[in-house]
Parts: sequence; structure tokens; C-alpha cells
Amino acid sequence: MQTPEQLKELVKQKYADIALQTKLQNESSCCGATSSCIGGDEVYNIMSEDYTALDGYNADADLGLGCGLPTEFAKIKEGDTVIDLGSGAGNDAFIARKVVGATGKVIGVDFTPAMVQKARENAEKLRFHNVEFRQGDIEDLPVTSNMADVIVSNCVLNLVPNKHKVFSEVYRALKPAGHFSISDIVLIGEMAPSWKQVAELYAGCVSGAIQKEEYLGIIQEAGFTGITIQKEKEIILPHDILKNYLSEEEIRSFNNSNNKIVSITVFAQKPASDERTCCEPGSGCC
Repeated sequence: MQTPEQLKELVKQKYADIALQTKLQNESSCCGATSSCIGGDEVYNIMSEDYTALDGYNADADLGLGCGLPTEFAKIKEGDTVIDLGSGAGNDAFIARKVVGATGKVIGVDFTPAMVQKARENAEKLRFHNVEFRQGDIEDLPVTSNMADVIVSNCVLNLVPNKHKVFSEVYRALKPAGHFSISDIVLIGEMAPSWKQVAELYAGCVSGAIQKEEYLGIIQEAGFTGITIQKEKEIILPHDILKNYLSEEEIRSFNNSNNKIVSITVFAQKPASDERTCCEPGSGCC
């Protein structure tokens, strides 16, 4: 059993490699599976969504790592301060900066130095002045409290061991009445070990995914209100891939069950005033 710190180190090492790969190499999985997701004559894009129609999109910043379009649902306004958790090469941050304009600001936070460097190079090349990238752990955000109007994240939180701490940090960083829109991978029902092994191979983010109701419960426990699923999409692993690893009976059994791997985009708001009884400073409860 790996410790949280060991898991974090694995993520850091993997994403350092991903930072050097092309979008084509990464897009088979929200976690950038190094093996191409190919079945028969088709290449499958299992997780990621099409960003190309969104204003502010930049191809150099798109590594094909997402599982949703949180910026599309985030209700970002001109002049807002936005934080992007797990900002990668800058894809979501660059779309957000287009919306906030010259009077707003976007801060991207990423755990992997190589990703931060790549994002900074992209921003410098594009001469973007209202976006910055910071290296840091989203369980301990390198930002002051009550500073963000909006927080976004795309297929990142499932990689983090302590999701309670992340949502506590999201709550701390948001201004009163601020909100988030986060895309992530969750599970519905229990996956058999054989299914989970294949899912993790081709959709690596599944390895850290938890049950949907547990995920939403953590958000509620953190103090957020107005919790809303803005988009939900089942992740389908193609039959051409599955048949290489599972029997036809195993595939048929799963397809006939209520078990699912799901991409969700969830919205929630920090209350305008926090009337909870606060704990000791640094405890994360307030």
C-alpha cells in the first residue's frame, strides 16, 4: 500500500514525462496514457472533450488531458480572478484569461515543475499578461484566502489522495459567494478487479476515482451550497480494446450492470457568510 507522498511522487514523475509528449500521445486518457488507445483501425479519445471551438483556445497548451470543459460552465465574468487547479500546459487557464480580460487575472497551479515551465513558456510566447503559473500542491494552495471569484479544474482531483483537503483549500481560496466548476472522474457502482485493471490501463484517472455520492458528499462537508451536476457523461471503453483483456462473458456482464465510469462537471458555491463554528487555525474546517 503506497503512502500519499509516494502517490504524489508517482504523479509528479508521470506528468513530467507527459509534459514532453504530444497531444496525440496523451489524448487516449485524461492522465496521458503512454500507450496509444487503439482498437482495430480506430484511435479512441476516451476522456477528453473538444476545446477547439472555445474562444481563447491555443493548440500548444492542449495536451489532451481533460475529461470535461469546466471553463464552459464556470460562469466566469470580465474582471474575475480565476484559479485553475492542475493547470498543466495552460489549456483551461488560457480560455479563462480570454473571458476575464485585462482587468481580470488567472492563476494556474500545478504540482509538476515541468508542466509549470511549459505553461509559462506558452504564456510568454503568446504574450499573455493576465495569467501566471505557480508550482504547488493543490492540497496546500499557494494563494491567499478569499482571493478567487471562480475556481476551475479538469480531471485532476481524482489524482489527489486527500480530496477532503483539496475541497477545504478550494473553500479557503474562494471569496465569499465565489464558486467553482470542476470536471472529474467518478464511479457509479462497484467495479470488478478485472474491469478496474483495464480501466486504469486506458483511463488512468480511474485509479483515484471514488464513488459519485462520496465525491458530492465531500463537497457538501466542505461547506459548499448549490451543488449541481452541470454535465455528466459515461466513459465507454471500446469493445475492440476490452476483448484483448476480458472474456465476452465479463464484458457482457459489466454492460448489463449498473456500474459506470462517469465524467462529471460539478458546480458549487461558497456561502456569502460562513456561520459555522470555526476550529483551530489550519484545521481546514473553516
